[in-house]
Amino acid sequence: MAELCSRWEAAAQSAVTSDMRQVVLRLGVVFGPGGALAPLLMPYRLGFGGRLGSGRQAVSWIHRDDVLALVAAALGDTAMHGTYNAVAPEPVNQSAFAATAGQILGRPVWFHIPAAPIRWLAGEMAELFVDGQRVVPARLASTAFAFRYPTLTSALRDLA
Repeated sequence: MAELCSRWEAAAQSAVTSDMRQVVLRLGVVFGPGGALAPLLMPYRLGFGGRLGSGRQAVSWIHRDDVLALVAAALGDTAMHGTYNAVAPEPVNQSAFAATAGQILGRPVWFHIPAAPIRWLAGEMAELFVDGQRVVPARLASTAFAFRYPTLTSALRDLA
């Protein structure tokens, strides 16, 4: 994923001219309709919710509405330039995600899914869920952007 991100950013940089402003958004796992959240919550809804892999891996996520607001901010705020991590300010580990999802849905959190079957079923996408990557929106903190859903609890309450 990191290599893919680097290639995209290099390709985008080659299109920039000296009088052009460029904003690159590095998206975390987007939670919203049609995104990663529905498949992640399905086991909880069926009563088989639990942690994936070790549970210690970080999940850097963002609510879809915050992605859309961030894109609008990047288009309108001429002070924004360069690369920004488009993730909520509260990365959580997979165990905390499991506990919060179970609490919001009112379902048990007891089932543990080892990393191997996830890797087999999800392929390269499994890297996001069983290896994890703790990303924070450090540069966004210096802008006027305000997250509507800064916490996992607020995002899941809205979407679940």
